[in-house]
Amino acid sequence: MNKSIEFESALVYSYTMTIQVRNNCFKAEIAIAAAAAVVAVVAAWKIFPAYPEAGAEAVRRSQGIVQGFFSGFIKAAPYVPFVTTLAAVGCSLVSVILIYHSFEKTQSQEILYISLFAFSLAFECVRLMVPLKIEMELSNVYLVMSTRALVFGRYFGLFSLFAASVCAAGLETQKQQNIVFIIIAAALIIAGGIPIDGLSWDSSLKMLLGYSSMLVMIEWGILLITAISFIVSSFTRSAKEYIFIAAGSVLVYLGRNILLNSDTWVTPALGLLFLGAGTWLICTKLHKVYLWL
Repeated sequence: MNKSIEFESALVYSYTMTIQVRNNCFKAEIAIAAAAAVVAVVAAWKIFPAYPEAGAEAVRRSQGIVQGFFSGFIKAAPYVPFVTTLAAVGCSLVSVILIYHSFEKTQSQEILYISLFAFSLAFECVRLMVPLKIEMELSNVYLVMSTRALVFGRYFGLFSLFAASVCAAGLETQKQQNIVFIIIAAALIIAGGIPIDGLSWDSSLKMLLGYSSMLVMIEWGILLITAISFIVSSFTRSAKEYIFIAAGSVLVYLGRNILLNSDTWVTPALGLLFLGAGTWLICTKLHKVYLWL
């Protein structure tokens, strides 16, 4: 009898420590996202005048799901990349704070990866490097380095979203730190191996990348598998909420794509709407799944 009580106590202690470690991760994400927001705001006074020149030197229009439709008849606005950068960093900070407060005492194996997706938007602050380079006449090496950080952040977020769906489908999650390390390694491999044009950028102030068509296909493939994994989870776990989470995962990807590729004033609001709606849908439905645990 005593051994049974000790075993149950050990399980409770292990659960508490897991929640504590996860919450510490949330706090670290909040701190870094807040630092990125401060850097973006402080740098604004220095780089803001350089945006028209940066936009004029863009060699092509930004590519995106909705962006391509407007590129044919609406001119690029030079300050849109600045607004979308601030919006992405701000969205990252607000999302992680809300996730922390909503799941502080709630067990959820997927929410860590959802928070990492939201946190990855903080990497968008490195797009400030293009106007900063123009204003301070920096070497193009800084543009290449910042672009690798940008690519890392975007694929880190995408792989995190994918990991959340795989965990929902039944992946063993006792060693979540190992999964995070795998996500980091995969994103680093792509960011470190992709060719980058250090002299040219598009109208969203992202440097031009090699193998762009192949990367787009990979992203859509990962998104498709992510949505399917969440849908499968709704049947294997008898929880219809995962169907809405699948829809939310599609929305956040579409919202991120629209927001980050915007170069006109028409599209950023739509991107933020999709991003916010998708994040809300995922978090509320996940909270409902784990409400009684």
